Amino acid sequence: MKRLRLIHTESSCGWGGQELRVLAESTGMAGRGHDVLIAAPAEAPIFREAAERGLATAAVPMVRKTPAAWWAMRRLLQQHAPQLVITHSSTDSWLAALASVGSARAAPLIRTRHVSAPIHANTATRWLYARASAHVVTTGEVLRRQVMAEAGLPPERVTSVPTGIDLQQFQPGDGQEARARLSLPQDRFVVGIVATLRSWKGHRYLVEAIAALKDPHVLLVIVGDGPGRDNLHAQIQSLGLQDQALMPGNRKDVADWLRAFDVFVLPSYANEGVPQALMQAMACALPVVSTPIGAIGEIVEDGKTGLMVVPGDVPSLAAALARLRDAPALRHSLAQAGLRQARERFSIERMLDHMEEVMQGVLAA
Repeated sequence: MKRLRLIHTESSCGWGGQELRVLAESTGMAGRGHDVLIAAPAEAPIFREAAERGLATAAVPMVRKTPAAWWAMRRLLQQHAPQLVITHSSTDSWLAALASVGSARAAPLIRTRHVSAPIHANTATRWLYARASAHVVTTGEVLRRQVMAEAGLPPERVTSVPTGIDLQQFQPGDGQEARARLSLPQDRFVVGIVATLRSWKGHRYLVEAIAALKDPHVLLVIVGDGPGRDNLHAQIQSLGLQDQALMPGNRKDVADWLRAFDVFVLPSYANEGVPQALMQAMACALPVVSTPIGAIGEIVEDGKTGLMVVPGDVPSLAAALARLRDAPALRHSLAQAGLRQARERFSIERMLDHMEEVMQGVLAA
């Protein structure tokens, strides 16, 4: 594919799977010879991380939709004259779309949808999806069908491109060595989660499930940070789980933490696409427990590549954990099935190939 000038926009000041997808895709496309720039607020973690990874960046004050943000976006697009603009959150999508209005050299806009939050049914939003966006990319097939239904788009205007992960970084390893490096006990049954501490990730249900097990041998490890940290810490204290729960915060050595777990859990109840942490856990040969939210069901098949539980149902979650704790053979079979799937479907190269196909189609049209 010929070299393209691409701008990725991201207005979010959070840190999680969406931001990691933007960075992975941008790094991969730059590695394939494309000219890639990430536009984000200067205070956003993705802005700093992109610069650290050697990616070109542009600081755009776009946390909110304001005239100043609109003007900054319009100036950016005029100065860099990209061939494609790929947006990732609501605010930057609106700003990029509005900044292109009336421009004779406006680049086609690809709107990426990472989550399953509802699309507002109003005229303005339909304009954003149907008229301002040349194409919509989702991170799962369920999200693709949702966009077609809620935004009224035909199938040829929406493509599912699941996020790819680094299968060289996330692969099986020695769990005992990982625990030794992380100073985790060797003799505990470790239940782990890696996720931004947002309410809809369902951390509080996992904490309640650990309490319901009444098993001091079980250790819960919550990797990540976010707005829910204080509430989770207070919940752990109130349930008397101080000796059964660790919260090490955000970590860059995620693969080591995954290898140190016996089971990975993501009990989300809303807003998911295809969570990267689940794919990473599978690639590290971990048995996983999750919920049928968003496009999770596209990678977790109950009883085959993981266990599914009812969202927000603590007894259901506790029962799944007890079942895996007591059945090493089941843990092994689920882990191996998940690993096979990860190697077949979750590579970054597969994601980049599909995104290049989408971009070629948009430019051809």
